[in-house]
Amino acid sequence: MSTVHKVAQSGFGTGTNDLYDRARPSYQRFTLDFVRESVKASGPLNIVEIGSGTGIFTRALLSDPKWNSLIRQLKAVEPSEGMREVFSRTVKDDRISLSEGYFDATGVEDGWADLVVIAQAFHWCPDYDKASAEFARILKPNGTVALVWNLEDKDGAKWVGRVRDLIEINEQGTPQFRHGYWRQTFDTPSYQKYFQPHEHRIWSYNLQGTKQSVVDRASSKSYIAVLPADKKAEVQNEIRRIIDQDPDKVWIDESKGIFEYPYKADVVIAHKK
Repeated sequence: MSTVHKVAQSGFGTGTNDLYDRARPSYQRFTLDFVRESVKASGPLNIVEIGSGTGIFTRALLSDPKWNSLIRQLKAVEPSEGMREVFSRTVKDDRISLSEGYFDATGVEDGWADLVVIAQAFHWCPDYDKASAEFARILKPNGTVALVWNLEDKDGAKWVGRVRDLIEINEQGTPQFRHGYWRQTFDTPSYQKYFQPHEHRIWSYNLQGTKQSVVDRASSKSYIAVLPADKKAEVQNEIRRIIDQDPDKVWIDESKGIFEYPYKADVVIAHKK
């Protein structure tokens, strides 16, 4: 059975997940379109979503008409009880089931899935080889794996870079997406045995941000969520100071405190041999 990183256990534990669900952005249309167009099966699709969290990606699929009509069944797999609780409250569709599971132990039957999708989670995987073998086991021939991430773009605005520099010193050795450890997947024996070479696409875009939404986004990160209350407040106040003092914010509506919040979306696609 797979293990869950101790910071993820605490930082995404019970009591943290409503903030996570509120603060984390949903997924852009170009991301959803690219994943859909990468799937080789014609549909309706059997989908396994691993690390489904509070259901942000699942709800994005359901709210997209093209995706909604393609779903036969979606099996959501999530190790965190707190996240499963929010998922159960926020995702309502008879085609969707939710269970405890892990990257290398999904509980899904052999050869069931047309698509395995992992949104904002695969960087937490503790064993890329075992995970690749599990993906291959549950996928149909020519099935697809999609790895999806949204991340604040530190190159998109100076203030974003300063905020990320501030919070990332608190990472406590956690395997964050930016470190790229997850790329080791493609060199593992199981990946190379079962999958074709991967494809990686990146998009830049802007969300609407406010000072509070930036604070909430930072506070939803596992390694900030686990900080002592006084240290967390110190980080949050410094984020507010960074935003207030930055002269180069691109305002959308200054009277309402709304500005451009630069992001990047990464999608990795792999097809089973």
